[in-house]
Amino acid sequence: MRTKLIARHIFVALVAVTLAAPGGAAVYGNGTKTATFDVTLKIIADCTIAASALDFGQAQGILNAAVKVNSQLNVTCSNSTPYNIGLSAGTGAGSTGTTRYMSGTGGNTSTVQYNLYQTNGGTQWGAVQGTDTVAGTGTGTAQTLTVYGEIPVQNTPAPDTYKSTITATVFF
Repeated sequence: MRTKLIARHIFVALVAVTLAAPGGAAVYGNGTKTATFDVTLKIIADCTIAASALDFGQAQGILNAAVKVNSQLNVTCSNSTPYNIGLSAGTGAGSTGTTRYMSGTGGNTSTVQYNLYQTNGGTQWGAVQGTDTVAGTGTGTAQTLTVYGEIPVQNTPAPDTYKSTITATVFF
């Protein structure tokens, strides 16, 4: 009788362990079947561009010496994606191609001529692909390009704030 009682306790303990499987999940022993599925992602050629303002200063006097400053563009393109960066002529009156002007904002019609370069004093930066744009290849991370600005010596216009808005475009 004692043996039956011990066997019954062992049986109850085994049932309790089986029912207490991880997470309360049932344990099955009738076999297994499997299926596979694909996990996919398509990376396309893509780019983004961001630009910082180019400020020639807020207290410039007479334009009897060149004024040089620079700013940055950040371009991020998919890895191995070729690109070109172009800069528009800007919104200043009379601007065209790589000939750029800032216009007075205080009601006068004066302008200030300026240039944008790909390197310090090098090739002017325009928007014609293969002619005056800057080429590169994406790495999948941000790449920084410097825009070199220069106001050449010129007749100084009336005191005012002068402005032009440039559009930076990434072609890819």
